[in-house]
Amino acid sequence: MDRSFVVQLNDYRITTAEILYWMPDHQHVLQSLVWQHLDLAPKFPALTKFLDHWERNLDARLHKVRVASAALIKPAEFRFASGLYQLH
Repeated sequence: MDRSFVVQLNDYRITTAEILYWMPDHQHVLQSLVWQHLDLAPKFPALTKFLDHWERNLDARLHKVRVASAALIKPAEFRFASGLYQLH
């Protein structure tokens, strides 16, 4: 079985983070990076590890991080039809 499928069964979710940051050589320009990975909500250990690495090893200063997370495997949804239509 595929590893990504197995971790999704263990409640990992696709996590997207928009990271806004300042570069030392262009301090007047706010730059953006989109990061996406399977991560475990609500503590987000993979994102935390990535941001810790960023703070320790890169010169860019973080300004803001926005996080969105969604389960890819979930129960099926059933809804009642809103109407019945008959032709001829």
